[in-house]
Amino acid sequence: MSNAKVLNECQPSFAKGLWALTRRELKKWLSDPVMLVMFVLQPLIWMGLLGKSMNIGGLFSANNINLPQQIPIPGTAILYPSNIPEVVLDGAALSQMIAQMGSKIMEDNFGVVDYFSFMAVGMVSMIVMNTTMFSGMSIVWDRRLGFLDKVISTPVSRAAIIFSKILNATLRAMFQATVILAFAYLLGLKLSSTFTPLNFLGIYVAIFLLGVGLSSVFIAFSIRSTRMERPMQFIGLITMPLTFASNTFFPTKLLPEWMQAIAIVNPLTYLTDAIRHLTILPMDTAALVRDFAYLGLFAAVLATIGIVLAWKYLTK
Repeated sequence: MSNAKVLNECQPSFAKGLWALTRRELKKWLSDPVMLVMFVLQPLIWMGLLGKSMNIGGLFSANNINLPQQIPIPGTAILYPSNIPEVVLDGAALSQMIAQMGSKIMEDNFGVVDYFSFMAVGMVSMIVMNTTMFSGMSIVWDRRLGFLDKVISTPVSRAAIIFSKILNATLRAMFQATVILAFAYLLGLKLSSTFTPLNFLGIYVAIFLLGVGLSSVFIAFSIRSTRMERPMQFIGLITMPLTFASNTFFPTKLLPEWMQAIAIVNPLTYLTDAIRHLTILPMDTAALVRDFAYLGLFAAVLATIGIVLAWKYLTK
C-alpha cells in the first residue's frame, strides 16, 4: 500500500467527517421518541392555543358588534321641521359595514384577513430558533462526556465538528417546520393563490440559511464552556428579544419605533417574511430577493466566525 493511500485513509475528507458526525447527532435525536414528540408538540400547543385564542379578526365580526336596531343621529331632529322624523341608522347594516372595514384593516396590516394564518407561519421561525439554540448546549455536553476530546484527537477537520452541529440543527428544523405547516393547514391555514409545492424549496433554503447563522451564534458562545449554565443564560437572554422584536406575532410597522429599529436587523424578521411570501401572501420577488440576500449574508458571516473559532479553540 502506497504512502499516499495510507495518508488519505488517515485523513478523511471533510464531507466524510461531516456526514459521520451529523449522522451520530441525528441518531441521538431519533432514538429518543419523547424528545422528538416534545419538539413537535410545543409549537403545536403555541399555534393551536395562542393562534386560535388571539382571534384578532373576530373583533370585527358582525356577530361581535352589538348595536341597537335603530341608531338616532344626535342633533338631526332640530335640522328638520317637526313633521319629519328624526334620522336614524340601521344598526344591522352599520354592524355589517364595520365588519367589512375590519376585514380591510386586517388585510392592510397583516396581509391576511385571519390572524391564525399570520401567526402560524411565524411559529416556523420560532421553532427554527428553538432548535438551533440547542446546538450550543450539545457541544458543551460532548465536552463534558469526553466525546469532543476523542473527536479532536482524530484527523477529522475542526470545521466538520462545528458544521455537524449546524447541519443537525438545520435538518431537524426543516423536519419540524414541515410538520408545523402541515398541522397549521389542517387547523385552517389559508394559502395564497401563488403557492405551489415548489415553494417548499424556498422555505427550506430560508430555514437552512437562518439555521446556519443562529447555530453558529449559539456555538460561538458555548465552544469553550464546560458548564451548561453558560449557554442556558445566553439562550434566555437572546431568544425573547429575537422573537418579540420581529414580525413573528405582529407586523413590523405596528411595533414601536425603537423596536422597529431592532426588527430591521433581526434575522427572524427576514425568515418570517420570506416564508409568508412563499405561503400565505402573494409572491413578491423583490421582497424575497431582499430576504434571501440578508439571510445569506447572515449565514456566511456567522459561519465564517464559527470556522475561525473552531480552529482557535478546538485543540487537542
